[in-house]
Amino acid sequence: MEPQTKRWKGSVCDTDSWVAYPVLSDEQSQDVELIEAFAAPIVNKKETSRLVRELNSLYPLNGLQHVKRVRAVKEKGSAHPLEVLVCLVSDAPDMKAVSIDSLLPSDGVRSDGLGEPFVVKVPARPPLTRPQFELASKHWPTSFHEDKQVTVALRGELFSSPQKARMHMYMMSALTAAKAGKELGMEAVGAVMVHPVMERIIAVGHDCRGDHPLHHAVMVCIDLVARSQGGGCYSFDRYPACTFTSDTFQKVPDAEASSQPYICTGYDLYVTREPCVMCAMALVHSRIRSRLLWDRLC
Repeated sequence: MEPQTKRWKGSVCDTDSWVAYPVLSDEQSQDVELIEAFAAPIVNKKETSRLVRELNSLYPLNGLQHVKRVRAVKEKGSAHPLEVLVCLVSDAPDMKAVSIDSLLPSDGVRSDGLGEPFVVKVPARPPLTRPQFELASKHWPTSFHEDKQVTVALRGELFSSPQKARMHMYMMSALTAAKAGKELGMEAVGAVMVHPVMERIIAVGHDCRGDHPLHHAVMVCIDLVARSQGGGCYSFDRYPACTFTSDTFQKVPDAEASSQPYICTGYDLYVTREPCVMCAMALVHSRIRSRLLWDRLC
C-alpha cells in the first residue's frame, strides 16, 4: 500500500490527510489491450444455440475464454436483437472480400441465420480489476472474476479510521528515524517493523551506510528483528534511533510459510523510501507479510 499525502501548512499531517492506494502489478495497472474480430447480426434468434455451437467448433477463439460469444443489441429499434462473434480478423481466411459466406466454409456453419459481418474490438486478456472490466465491457461483454479486496483498495476504503491511525503512527516513527539518520549524515530513510496482530513495533532502523555499504534502513531493520529473536549479525547500539523490542510474544501465523516462523514471518514493514532490489529480496527471504511506503514527506 502506498499512502498518498497532502502537504499542509506547518508540515502537520493527520490520518485524514492521506488515502492508502494499492501498488498494483503491471498486469493489474496496464491499459486494456484490444484486438479486432468479426461479428455478425443474428437475424433469427431461434438459431442462436446452433450458431454458437457451430462457431465454437469452427473458430474456438482460443485464449479468449473471457470474451462472451454473443451480446445483446442495446440500440432501440434495431432490426436484430443479438450479435455473435464469428472469428478474429487474424483468423479470417480471405480479407480481400469479406462476407459472411467467405468466413464460413460450406461444410462448417450454415450462414442463413447470420447477417453481414462487421469489425469489432474485444479485450485480448481477461480484466483483473474493475476499471479494466468496465473499459473492456464498453467494447464487448466480458466475464470478470473480481478480487473485491483490490476493488475496495482502489477506492481508498481498505482501512478503517482506527487502522489508518495506527498506520499513521507507525509511519511517523519511520519518519522520525529517517530524520535522526539524516542528522548523523546518513540518507534520510527510516523503517519500522510491526507485529500487526499485537499492534506493536518490533524494530526501528534508519540508514547506517556510514558503517557498512549494505546497511540500508531496511537491512538494518531486518537485522534488528533478528536480534530481537536472539540472533542478528551487527550492533547498532551507537545509533539511539535504531531500536528493537525483545520478541517474547507469539509470531504471526502464516499459512504460506513453513511451520517454523522465520525472522519477519507475518510482520509489516513501514518504510519512507521504496526498497532497492537487495532490500526487497531480503524482505522476501525474511518472509515479510507486507510493506507500506510513504511517497512524500509531510
